[in-house]
Amino acid sequence: MTAPFGQRLADAVASRGPLCVGIDPHAALLDAWGLPDSADGVARFTDAVVDALAGSVAVLKPQIAFYERFGSRGLAVLEEGVARARAAGALVLLDAKRGDIGSTMAAYADYLRSDHPMRVDAMTISPYLGPGSLQPAVDTARQHGGGLFVLARTSNPDAGTLQHALVGDRSVAQVVVDTVRGWNTPGWVVGDPLPDPGALRDLATGFGPSTGSFGVVVGATLRDLDVDLSGLGGPVLAPGLGAQGGTVADLRRLFGDRAAVVPTVSRDVLGAGPDATALRVAAERWAEALAA
Repeated sequence: MTAPFGQRLADAVASRGPLCVGIDPHAALLDAWGLPDSADGVARFTDAVVDALAGSVAVLKPQIAFYERFGSRGLAVLEEGVARARAAGALVLLDAKRGDIGSTMAAYADYLRSDHPMRVDAMTISPYLGPGSLQPAVDTARQHGGGLFVLARTSNPDAGTLQHALVGDRSVAQVVVDTVRGWNTPGWVVGDPLPDPGALRDLATGFGPSTGSFGVVVGATLRDLDVDLSGLGGPVLAPGLGAQGGTVADLRRLFGDRAAVVPTVSRDVLGAGPDATALRVAAERWAEALAA
């Protein structure tokens, strides 16, 4: 049996630190690397990033859209890159942001299956068809030891249009966090009242043996943390460091020691390529800043 994602993530963070590096081979970055905007260019880009970082970084996060641009050839590149990254010891978080209902959601979640040809360790998903729509993904993750990160409080400029909307006396973003808290709470089942965060404030917050496999996405560039993460029980993926303006100080300001945070950097590391040494140095610089 595969150990649950939360446990594997905690182990990876303990040995490698919490840094997550995105793999985003968009056209402008391919051009900056001197590569063609083609499946071949994406393959050479992916190989370089995996070779440089998969042996030292805890999590690699490929964005599937940049591979789907090239159809089956692009997905074949991603499939090979995922397998090589995992073989080198990195956890792979597929940035897919999938969200649907019923059998369609279950099919999206198949990326977490142990028998899938492009099996990943975790994936990002979108909750805006309702919390119940995500249950097929939760079931697959539990069965195969996978993880999920649910979009909760993102920091794009108009995110609050939906995420601040109220459901009763809670924001939509808070309902998402509370739902994920439920998934990480032993004995909680769909249909039960969502767990009260106030009753869970004293639960362990950092990475450890009890880290849950279900987490949320909360932007590192928010002005203020306007959701209660108390007792979440799982990790927080915090994108936005580096080129998007987020800093280590922002992580400390927003989260302190209240959450098991997986900080994400993309362009600030990828922009150092294509030289492998430069990629490693850029990642190490962020890892050292986070450790400090």
